[in-house]
Amino acid sequence: MAPKPWFPEALAGTKVVLRRHVPANIDAFQRWYADPEIARLARYQATPMRPEEIERFFAARVVGSDALAMAVHEKSTDRLVGTCAFSQLDGENGSALYHITIGEADVWGQGFGTEATQLMLDHAFGTLGLHRIALYVFEFNERAIGAYKRCGFVVEGRSRESIWRDGRWWDEMAMSVLESDWRATRGAALDLDIADPVEKLADAFLALCAVDLRDRRSVKVRLISNIALPATDDGLRHGPIEKHDDADHHRASDEKPKEDL
Repeated sequence: MAPKPWFPEALAGTKVVLRRHVPANIDAFQRWYADPEIARLARYQATPMRPEEIERFFAARVVGSDALAMAVHEKSTDRLVGTCAFSQLDGENGSALYHITIGEADVWGQGFGTEATQLMLDHAFGTLGLHRIALYVFEFNERAIGAYKRCGFVVEGRSRESIWRDGRWWDEMAMSVLESDWRATRGAALDLDIADPVEKLADAFLALCAVDLRDRRSVKVRLISNIALPATDDGLRHGPIEKHDDADHHRASDEKPKEDL
């Protein structure tokens, strides 16, 4: 199957690398989604998915012709640890739903899901030019909610007491991030990265020019503000590309796992 135009070959971070799924990954899916804890965090039903359900889900949503899924690999070992995907991609309105499951419990809490989500958002907004990414998550999945917030998602609504789990009712939370939210979050990170080097450069330049200390503060502010920052190579400063019209508009069934970071 040829990759869809929007699909990268890989998206690399410092902890994880995202790649296209291969058929052999079904073995990991069978193990992950048979786990009661994954079911508790990710499914509307209280029980894990049956093997035949996992096979149908994998064939349609992971390696199918319309699949928008990426495998999450630990960068240092290339070990497959999870999966993330977009669904209901609406090219006309620039929106999609986001899903992620980190299936290997021994890497939970290490930031793999957070970085995978950041990579997917960077691609969605910085390369594809999408406008809005949304997701749904159960109220009790606090680890996932915290990771989503770190990536710029905000809570925009709740389906009150819509899930019965652990002996009580819980809300299902709707979250989203806009391109402007992503740009602000990523811009703040870039500012932190460049602030100290730029300030040191300005200090060195002013010292070299023997600028009087009494005038140095105002001159330095003007100098820093006029330093041209180079374009990055990660797509963050690239303009949006033409949105694709071959959107995946089908709605996910109850068999689809929800998010777990």
